[in-house]
Amino acid sequence: MDYKKAGVDIEAGYKSVELMKEHVKKTMRPEVLGGLGGFAGAFDLSGIKNMEEPVLLSGTDGCGTKVKLAFVMDKHDTIGIDAVAMCVNDIACSGGEPLFFLDYIACGKNYPEKIASIVSGVAEGCLQSECALVGGETAEHPGLMPEDDYDLAGFAVGVVDKKDIIDGSTIKAGDTLIGIASSGVHSNGFSLVRKVFEMTKESLDTYYDELGKTLGEALIEPTRIYVKALKNVKNAGVRIKGCSHITGGGFFENVPRMLPENVRAIIKKESYPVPALFDLIQKNGNIEEHMMYNTFNMGLGMVIAVNPEDVETTMKAIEEAGDKCYVVGNIVEGDKGVDLC
Repeated sequence: MDYKKAGVDIEAGYKSVELMKEHVKKTMRPEVLGGLGGFAGAFDLSGIKNMEEPVLLSGTDGCGTKVKLAFVMDKHDTIGIDAVAMCVNDIACSGGEPLFFLDYIACGKNYPEKIASIVSGVAEGCLQSECALVGGETAEHPGLMPEDDYDLAGFAVGVVDKKDIIDGSTIKAGDTLIGIASSGVHSNGFSLVRKVFEMTKESLDTYYDELGKTLGEALIEPTRIYVKALKNVKNAGVRIKGCSHITGGGFFENVPRMLPENVRAIIKKESYPVPALFDLIQKNGNIEEHMMYNTFNMGLGMVIAVNPEDVETTMKAIEEAGDKCYVVGNIVEGDKGVDLC
């Protein structure tokens, strides 16, 4: 008896590391010390000495049951973008700059090419958010997971000067809400999606005219990363007063998280185009509208609050980052919460 006969292939692990090195290398920043293979990722923080009061920010998340979609489609090169996005978008919400990311892949069996494909997506997410992939872990779990299954999670660390933290404390009645378009369902609500549609190759390969693509292509579209958009707004001299990443819980759970007491967000549903994918999900699942907005991003991956006089500058900065944005509502006095009208 040996480790391989017990289900863990050490040689496959070595091969996975070799295959992923080219992807990891693309994400390197000057602050990264050493290379892949050490016991810890090292990142030089001397560059933040110009900040008055540097504050470290962190975020951790996974891709949820969206990985089941990757299994059925046998497409593993974008799910890593989702893992990075869910972490770095939360850091950007607080006004921070993501510095580095580490991933964790648990699998039933280590297939080196598949693992390398997953990591290629992680690296792409890091490139989009300008953070370094400084390390990670691939754990083979025979007997705990089916051989073809895996789960992917990770965490990111970022930094912000204390005076630049976005905490929503200055939001007041009269402020304007700007929504930044999502790329689709992102990485939330897939437990419901998988009840609405059959997760079979035939179902996912079905082409829908209203989508302009197959169902699978629309659903697996990776989570949009908003780091560059929010950085552009800051560089344009605008102070973002509040920021909400629309993830699990949709509008009703996430928008109030950025609000102080005694103010309420009003979002106008007709102020922006809701992507056809959400209409398809709602009709096929016979889902009530409130549940849709309490589960999905409904086409807006990020909602920010700014002073009315900063709206034009803010929208221009977001669009220059390659994102679409809309004036979607405003802040009024009232009990903390959100109304859709």
